[in-house]
Amino acid sequence: MPARITGLHTRLITVPLRRSWGADAPENHIIATSLFTDDGGAGHGFSWTPTIGPQAVKALLDHDIAPFITGLDANPEAVWDQLWKRLHEAGGGGLTTIAMAGVDLALWDLAARTAGVPVAALLGQRQESVEVYGSGVNLHYTLEELVAQTERWVAAGHQAVKIKVGKPDLAEDAERVAAVRSVLGPDRRLMVDANQRWDLPAALRALDVLGQYGLDWLEEPLRADDLSAYRRLRKQSPVPIALGENVHTIYRFRDFIEAEAVDIIQPNIIRVGGITPFRRIVELARANSIRVAPHLLPELSGQLALTLAEAVSVEDVEDASFEKLGILAGQSPVRIRDSRLYGTGLPGLGFSFTAALLPEPRDRTLDLPADPAFRLS
Repeated sequence: MPARITGLHTRLITVPLRRSWGADAPENHIIATSLFTDDGGAGHGFSWTPTIGPQAVKALLDHDIAPFITGLDANPEAVWDQLWKRLHEAGGGGLTTIAMAGVDLALWDLAARTAGVPVAALLGQRQESVEVYGSGVNLHYTLEELVAQTERWVAAGHQAVKIKVGKPDLAEDAERVAAVRSVLGPDRRLMVDANQRWDLPAALRALDVLGQYGLDWLEEPLRADDLSAYRRLRKQSPVPIALGENVHTIYRFRDFIEAEAVDIIQPNIIRVGGITPFRRIVELARANSIRVAPHLLPELSGQLALTLAEAVSVEDVEDASFEKLGILAGQSPVRIRDSRLYGTGLPGLGFSFTAALLPEPRDRTLDLPADPAFRLS
């Protein structure tokens, strides 16, 4: 008989970023999940959001998801499909899928731990290592700070980097991109990310100016929901268009692909709902000859990248990995060396979140369902 789910415990961790992502994003929020089964098994996962809704995600997990999944067979794909139908009334994607990721990751972690292998091995590892590119949330950096960051990426051996664009003055964007290109030289790849700051005319003007710097892609220049504008932009763009960190379902990815509105998709494994939907989205992209570049979270994205049939690049935002933030209970499940990411062979997802930084002993009951949120400082 398959094991059945007996409970789900959650814990909200808020951790300051070592390098602030700006005034509106000085910290990240992780909702750590522990799922238990009637045969004594336990799996550990997480949901994540950099700014909006961590308490709402935790509430969904505690009040709507935990009671529904209790008693179900601990089968990740079957649970995901049933849970998505259950939560659809609250929205097919967004907070619902972010919350679902906490369950899906815990179930895959449980399955791999039970088998005594890393998640990558359970799913079928195809790559020994994958490329890592340097990334920064750096639009608020001075030009000098941006150049210094680029120099650090070059010294670390990165062959590709990504910076933010979208200054009020396009000439300032051009100055910053030119400075970064000068540090990188002609052979390293350079990507830029506008984080939905432009409308279509502004994006086209930016491409006229920034396209001369040999961009590998332009990421999320328009509102993520504006399929029509993306279709028109891609028809005119000399630079490949990337998007997907704010696309939440396979149906919406299908819409962008079928509309020929995108060159590279960037699903965030948490925002789409976990490993189960991420794998389905990747196969959709592969069937349509669309490149994939997983968004953020290298400890998770890197492990999944090792299982993909096509080589992909993994994003590593400077000093923002779980390891760099100091919230892992043990060693990282991945290591990055010479701009390549390797698995470390730990079973399951290979990590859990530390309890050591809780502020006072009164919060040591962190494995109980009524666990309070806490803040790392």
